[in-house]
Amino acid sequence: MSIIKKENYPYMFDTSACSSCGGRCCTGESGYIYVTKTEAQKICELLNIDTPTLIKEYLFKKGYRYSIKENKIGDSYECVFYDREINGCKIYEARPEQCSTFPFWDYFKTRVDELKQECPGIIDV
Repeated sequence: MSIIKKENYPYMFDTSACSSCGGRCCTGESGYIYVTKTEAQKICELLNIDTPTLIKEYLFKKGYRYSIKENKIGDSYECVFYDREINGCKIYEARPEQCSTFPFWDYFKTRVDELKQECPGIIDV
């Protein structure tokens, strides 16, 4: 069990919960996971594809930025990089910062109850 605590957050995160939750941070409600140019390059390198292919197959333009596409499964959405077979991310080594910093997002600082519904690894401080 690995517990992560970040300063100024009213909760801690037990990383061992990831193996049993079914990828709730990668599935569920629709949302945007924005990708920077540098992050896109890392994903391209990992997948051994070029940028136009990444954009065409995996990203969409939202305003002036790119976000990762989602697949609609019933009433739920899941990241195109979420792999149900391994219950994990196909691009974990090159995942965007927005993914790697979850659950420590400013949004959740005042919405801990909402976060607990999404992530079973949340522990009160």
